[in-house]
Amino acid sequence: MGATGYGYYRTVILISMFLGYVLYYFNRKTFSFLMPSVMEEIELGKEELGLITSSQTLAYAISKFASGVLSDQLSARWLFSVGLFIIGGINIIFSWSSSVMVFTGLWFLNGLGQGFGWPPCAKVLRKWFEPSQFGTWWAVLSCSMNLAGSLGPIVTTVLAEYYSWRTIISVSGGVCMGFAFVCVLLVKNEPSDVGLPNIQSGSKKGKGNKNTPNDESTLKEFLLSPYLWVLSMSYLVVFGVKIACTDWGQLFLMQEKGQSAMMGSSYMSALEVGGFAGSIAAGLLSDRAVARHGLGTHGNPRHGLLLTMMAGMTVSMYLFRVTITAEIPKDDPLWVTALHPVSVLTGLSEKEIWILTLGAAFGFSSYGPIALFGVIANESAPSNYCGMSHAIVALMANVGAFLAGLPFSAIAKHYSWDTAFWVAEVICALTTVCFFLLRDMRTKMGRVHKKTD
Repeated sequence: MGATGYGYYRTVILISMFLGYVLYYFNRKTFSFLMPSVMEEIELGKEELGLITSSQTLAYAISKFASGVLSDQLSARWLFSVGLFIIGGINIIFSWSSSVMVFTGLWFLNGLGQGFGWPPCAKVLRKWFEPSQFGTWWAVLSCSMNLAGSLGPIVTTVLAEYYSWRTIISVSGGVCMGFAFVCVLLVKNEPSDVGLPNIQSGSKKGKGNKNTPNDESTLKEFLLSPYLWVLSMSYLVVFGVKIACTDWGQLFLMQEKGQSAMMGSSYMSALEVGGFAGSIAAGLLSDRAVARHGLGTHGNPRHGLLLTMMAGMTVSMYLFRVTITAEIPKDDPLWVTALHPVSVLTGLSEKEIWILTLGAAFGFSSYGPIALFGVIANESAPSNYCGMSHAIVALMANVGAFLAGLPFSAIAKHYSWDTAFWVAEVICALTTVCFFLLRDMRTKMGRVHKKTD
């Protein structure tokens, strides 16, 4: 009876939060998805577009940090549902507007609502799933972003052929508001809410169900942990580079690489499909590494996979920037020859297949680290500061997202998209090298007792 109860509620809650976060992410990115259509009606420059997107990421960073710190005192069910309802209403009002300043203000409010999404998801996952499964189910739930990101560009591009961008944003907001009520009914904070025993949060198998007091630290000890800030700065770069590619990759392809709007949308979808696979692979493979080697005070079994994926981001960005050109090269590059059989089978040109391949490769290698940084931040922190640990690294990630908005678009305006992407590529490569050199540092945050060390 108990096992059946857990299985039923876990399934219902996971599906509800998955679909809810699909709507969170889709309504976060509707403006980015519909940028070409909006620009046809309203004259918007690169800096104005950057201002709008940066206002959202700034608000999202503030809100996500606050809700992460306060998540232990708030009902995850209500926090998640209220945020969903708020962003749905904001999107509807956004569809009625035409002014850049109004767009910026409303998208800032959208960002504030977005911060209510992931911290409740993380809290519910920790309450409902065993620690040994945490990385896998974290990755599964984070794939909701990939689903929204892969279907969103294509769905909005197709709908834009028949409906105005205002109608699309308004309807998506209405669906978001409606599903908020579903989440209130189906999401449960913890097993005790439905009469089941709560799952213990001990991190080691066979050690009983008591958390040792040795795992707790003071706030000063936690904040002075060097690994917290190494993790935070690395996440800032990885997330910022990922946001730059998802927010501006479509315009880069259209404005400087001579590709169509549909090809740009297809690239974005391929990126998210690759991200879906990367998130799942990161969760499963890193959980196996932890099960095999265990978690110690120095180094982390997840580091090897994390570094490999960060290197993959740099390589795929370089190939995307250098090998895709507006003009047709006189001599066929190696990738054209290699992809010719696939082109014959699919009916797509070699260039189209190559663009989609690079998009999937970047998505795979960028979403994997994004999943891993959150998991590592939680499991490396003292038991009494897990929520704050995730809140801090998430805040730094959103600082990266902010830098990928207006500052990134400003580089593109004064130089070119190619130069802006080159800067992101170099920063990503340098961060990967630095993280590699520090991979065996002490990773246990806070106080470590001599016996444990």
